[in-house]
Amino acid sequence: MNRLCLPAFLVLFFVPRVFAWEAGLARVDITPKESVPLAGYGGKTRMSERVDHPIWLKALALRDESGAISVLVTADLVGLSEKMVTRISASAMEKHGLARERLILNTSHNHSCPVTEDVLWLYYDFAPAEAEARNRYTGQVYRAYEEVISAAIVDLAPAELTYELGLAGVAVNRRRSRGPESRALPGPVDQDVPVLAVRSEGRLRGVAFGYSCHTTALGGLSINGDYAGFAQIELERSNPGAVAMFVQNCGGDANPLPRIRGKDAEAVSLAERYGLILAEAVNQVLSGAMVPLEGPLRAAMGETSLDLEPGLPLAELRERTPNLNGMHRREFEHFIRQYETSGEPPGSVHYPVQVWRFGEKLTFIALTGETVVDYSLKFKDTHGWNTTWVCGYNNDLLCYVPSLRVLREGGYEGTLGMWEYGHRAPFTETVEERITELVERLMAE
Repeated sequence: MNRLCLPAFLVLFFVPRVFAWEAGLARVDITPKESVPLAGYGGKTRMSERVDHPIWLKALALRDESGAISVLVTADLVGLSEKMVTRISASAMEKHGLARERLILNTSHNHSCPVTEDVLWLYYDFAPAEAEARNRYTGQVYRAYEEVISAAIVDLAPAELTYELGLAGVAVNRRRSRGPESRALPGPVDQDVPVLAVRSEGRLRGVAFGYSCHTTALGGLSINGDYAGFAQIELERSNPGAVAMFVQNCGGDANPLPRIRGKDAEAVSLAERYGLILAEAVNQVLSGAMVPLEGPLRAAMGETSLDLEPGLPLAELRERTPNLNGMHRREFEHFIRQYETSGEPPGSVHYPVQVWRFGEKLTFIALTGETVVDYSLKFKDTHGWNTTWVCGYNNDLLCYVPSLRVLREGGYEGTLGMWEYGHRAPFTETVEERITELVERLMAE
């Protein structure tokens, strides 16, 4: 039999390059141990009365062939503040040498979780005992972030990563559901369910999945993870031994609809059904062919400045404040203090973005704040519908982040929601342009 003999350098040239992954998964229970103030909705303080199911921090650690470690952390929380992000990322750097661009902190924007630290601080007016309960719980959450990141890194072991998209029909553009004045507005949604699977020797160890929809199916006095929590529970039940992680995508202007208010048991049942729908979408992806992901995992992070329109003048704020109460009064008092201490309220906000690229098969774009769906649709259209995963609700729960379309339409996500986040006015019409420029720069890196 004749054999083809090739020079050694040609043999080496034709050997396919293999990228090996190591992955680690962990989860830490962050269910409160006492009655705590509930987050997400303004108005009178809501104190929790029961726990429907535990809530969690979950982490996926990845190490590529270069030895670089990257960690994604998801949380059944309404959000994080800049103060919290700074402390959590500093601890990860100190304990593990984890570079900031390689730590993504995503929250589900759950409205049935406890208040933490200074997140949405203008929403609440706590009695001393309520503030103490919040502070105790915040300490629990900080410890949990340290624990879950460490545990995921310790769990690193050889793994295969695969990716594919599913579909689910839970989300409805909520700007069309807010009364007769909004019914003429367009209502785009993103029904994609991106799925990242982690397997070792054929065994499913973990799955990260995303969806673009507010976690607001529930609004009672119980602790739970809303529809996203129920989806994770079902996925872990149907895939024993696996850790299921929900990534909130660009759901700033989408709600799970219909919703039930005032009938607690029925509302929980409906939220669970939404979770089962989402879990089934993920399970269908897991049971089919998925795209293998190669390394290396390249990471970049940058920041831009988003300009704000002029705010109300100091004289008008002082004139109107005595006639206000609750959150609106706290907002105006906050702006008055900014005039008195800094000359005027800040005219811009800092906006960070992170990008992870898994070889050439998947790009993960992590935006900050309550990002509307237009950003997900835009960046997937630009960089690949089937190879681009865009998520919001990372880093600081900065505010609503409208597209130019939503900004011009106005309404809650475009203009009215800025005061409650402590910002003097809506963004200028450069908002989408600035974010797009930053994403494109990071993609080029």
